[in-house]
Amino acid sequence: MSLGEFDLIDTYFRRPPRKAALGVGDDCALLETPAGLQLAVSCDTLVAGRHFRADVDPRSLGHKALAVNLSDLAACGADPSAFLLALTLPRIDEAFLAAFSEGLWTLADRYAMDLVGGDTTSGPLALTITVFGHVPRGQALLRSGARAGDDVWVSGTLGDARLALEVQRSRLSAATPALLDAARARLDWPSPRVALGQALRGVASAAVDVSDGLLADLGHVVEASSRAAGLRLGARIDAGALPLSEGVAALAPTWQLDCALAGGDDYELCFTAPARLATAVEAAAGTAGVPVTRIGRIEAGGGVQVLQADGRRIEREFGGFDHFLS
Repeated sequence: MSLGEFDLIDTYFRRPPRKAALGVGDDCALLETPAGLQLAVSCDTLVAGRHFRADVDPRSLGHKALAVNLSDLAACGADPSAFLLALTLPRIDEAFLAAFSEGLWTLADRYAMDLVGGDTTSGPLALTITVFGHVPRGQALLRSGARAGDDVWVSGTLGDARLALEVQRSRLSAATPALLDAARARLDWPSPRVALGQALRGVASAAVDVSDGLLADLGHVVEASSRAAGLRLGARIDAGALPLSEGVAALAPTWQLDCALAGGDDYELCFTAPARLATAVEAAAGTAGVPVTRIGRIEAGGGVQVLQADGRRIEREFGGFDHFLS
């Protein structure tokens, strides 16, 4: 017996709600917002052929669809609560759905998140998730809080997902199969830095998740902070301080920079903090169990500059990912 739309929902996506007052099955979900908290909401779409390969493991796809949204909550310092799923399928494939929902629920259960609704339809494979979280009123991390003199930090390592993607495109080769496997895991199974974002509340002055490339995303922080401060801000990045995995560090220097500065899909946090709070930043990272590296500084002036060890500017263009230009 073949599944219809509502059978699909009942079989793979219906569960008793834990936090929501009302979940899947009605026209609207009813969500509680406790006193003293603000609701944080974000939405991302993954499209077959644009964001993932046709042969990708459906379990990793379920994980990544939710993880990229959790990364946005992490950049805001929010506590995850619930999510919506809009699922477009070329056909109902029960093997795909079983694996996809397993990857999705495994990550959702880690944060006790409810699936509270969404939509299913027929068409080219696309996955849209909207996440909801809570953050103490006035404590959300924003892109607009950086000020001149703040240090620039980044979590984890940069460029691994770009390395895996370039190997798939046959433009690069990894030093060893083990290093390639590690890079592919970063591409297909990203780790949203939720605990770090929460620990940075009251410490970081601004934050963004690195989804389109470090320079592009840090550029968003600089632009938003410039508007908020009413003056022109920029950033100076020390190329030698960029945290690289063994796989990216084994590449030629030009490729190292391309992967670390312009590679998308890292889903690390880039954030700023006053220099006097460096010890507090390290303590927050220790609490979250996530390594962080100080890579530069916010300064007066425009743009984001990348400097060599001798202080000279690297005169190259590093473009981040853009859905309509890339």
